[in-house]
Amino acid sequence: MPEKVSALGLDVGKKRVGVAGCDGTGLIATGLTTLERTTFAQDVEWFKKLIAERDATVLVVGLPYTMDGGLGKQAEQVQRYAERLKNALDIALEYVDERCTSIEAEEYLKQKKGWNSRDKARIDRVAATIILQQWLDQQRNSNSENYHIL
Repeated sequence: MPEKVSALGLDVGKKRVGVAGCDGTGLIATGLTTLERTTFAQDVEWFKKLIAERDATVLVVGLPYTMDGGLGKQAEQVQRYAERLKNALDIALEYVDERCTSIEAEEYLKQKKGWNSRDKARIDRVAATIILQQWLDQQRNSNSENYHIL
């Protein structure tokens, strides 16, 4: 039986953190909620509850590389926040290249009925879902490469 996958995908911004989770099979990412950031200590307490509730073992954080593949100021801020979370929560941390996920999220939402471009929390949640789905797909692809048919 395959190992249970319990990951949280995060789209970290200055004001909000979009959060996604996955089913236990590691196939499908789903938007869960959006955290309105307050103090770091309050953020940690909120994440502690969510991690316990979902039995999460890894945080998958979108890292906003620059278009030329470098780490800009925004990526460094995301890394600092994510590393602090990792240490405070004692949880594994992985990064995914999130270039253009917010644009992809907006494009996806534009196709939905009742789309409101001012609903930034929803955009963040969908971006977190895209980030986590990319990671899940990468995990599945790397695991399938470990099996060889003779």
